[in-house]
Amino acid sequence: MDAAEKSGVSSASQQDNGLIDEQRMADGLALRLRRWPLADAKCAVLIVHGLGEHSGRYAHVAAWFRQRGFDVLSYDQRGHGETAGPRGALKHEDDLLTDLTAVYNEYATKHARAPLLLGHSMGGLVAARTVLDGRIKPGAMMLTSPALRSWSGAGMRKLAHVLASLLPNLPLSNGLKVDNLSHDSAVIEAYRNDPLVFSKITPRLADFIFSAGEASIADAAKLPVPTLLLVAGADKLVDPAGSTTFATAASSNGRLTTRHFAALYHELMNEAEPARTQVMKQMGDWLDRLPD
Repeated sequence: MDAAEKSGVSSASQQDNGLIDEQRMADGLALRLRRWPLADAKCAVLIVHGLGEHSGRYAHVAAWFRQRGFDVLSYDQRGHGETAGPRGALKHEDDLLTDLTAVYNEYATKHARAPLLLGHSMGGLVAARTVLDGRIKPGAMMLTSPALRSWSGAGMRKLAHVLASLLPNLPLSNGLKVDNLSHDSAVIEAYRNDPLVFSKITPRLADFIFSAGEASIADAAKLPVPTLLLVAGADKLVDPAGSTTFATAASSNGRLTTRHFAALYHELMNEAEPARTQVMKQMGDWLDRLPD
């Protein structure tokens, strides 16, 4: 057995959309990884995608980071993309946190400095909750439209909690308003035609999102690392009020920087130009201010 096999990481094969790799979790599930390596990188960043999508949708974000001197890694969360298993299903409510912890810690062993963490939507929630739990401590964290609060009412949240015990992996529609992902029609068309994108969610995953979002807001004052929070004010997929409440709660510790984009939709890094460039500039300016 070679070193890669011992660590649970396969040898990588070249793909147009990054280097395809995998990492095996403690329960035996192999997560699909995508690497965008950069020789002599000054730092590294791990990207965590959102509900129903996959790491391949972040190739342009990876390219942006590489231009700034970053090595980049992303992965398909369990039940997503090219990672095996029922779509949107979890064995345990904290599976996504455990997976991120394992992927981040393995990635960190390859770099002298703690990698940064970027999470979008559900991935932003997973990133925030994992960091707030003290499972990992990235060099810094970026959250774009994190799913800290949903538009679902109290009745739907209660139903998800009950079904999480009775029928935890029952496939249900996730109800995402795809037309409101971005103002860029090409982004919408590509999303609809992407064979790796799906529109289902399970009660256990929904219950995790609801409960972890509220818990993260409650713990926001404990934020342990410099964090950039990007909020889409016209978001119709997650309730931006969750981010606003999180920002208010975290304001006392001085580690959070918040940027609001009042007219923009959910996928800030996929918005129509010139908004997309403006969003990325805010990210770049914040990265430039981080201590070496």
